[in-house]
Amino acid sequence: MEELTTWATASFTTYLLIFAAELGDKTQLVCMILATRYRALPVIAGAVVAFALLNLLAVIFGMAIANWLPEAWLTLAVAVLFAIFGIQALRMEDGEEEDSVHAKSGHNAFLSTFLLMTVAELGDKTQIAIVALSSTMPPLPVWAGATLALASTSALGVWAGRTLLQKISLSLLHRIGGILFLLLAAYAGYSAYLAFQTTS
Repeated sequence: MEELTTWATASFTTYLLIFAAELGDKTQLVCMILATRYRALPVIAGAVVAFALLNLLAVIFGMAIANWLPEAWLTLAVAVLFAIFGIQALRMEDGEEEDSVHAKSGHNAFLSTFLLMTVAELGDKTQIAIVALSSTMPPLPVWAGATLALASTSALGVWAGRTLLQKISLSLLHRIGGILFLLLAAYAGYSAYLAFQTTS
């Protein structure tokens, strides 16, 4: 029962964080653009496969870091990373993500989406966040939560298109994600403080 609770908590926490961080991000905007050129299903499928593979790499990297970096320092690094992401999200303006989006045409919707998502997401803040989360929480639920969150935002981008942006500004979405990052940064910072107190 305790293991199931831990699994669910890690997965749900990851889902909320990655979902909030990805709303209005360039990969979601890429999905919006691709949906105007291709059918919805291959676009979503290409995005999900790309995210699943990238998240797997991020989780493996996070597990490797956890094996050689002491827990206190690792948690402190996570707090700093999340604080940086939160501040960046709060400072982001409406047009910044749109400027970085470039859709390419192609005959194969699935392959085009897969390649675009891979390039757009590689080294993105959400992938780094997944590395950080998987170094402090069970890797499998982190991978599941992150992949489900990215699949959800991709589907939202495909089906809702720009109608969402007519009701909610990108700056508001970024602020929501930024606040969530800062809250988790504070929690990780407190955990790091406790870990340092224990080792001293």
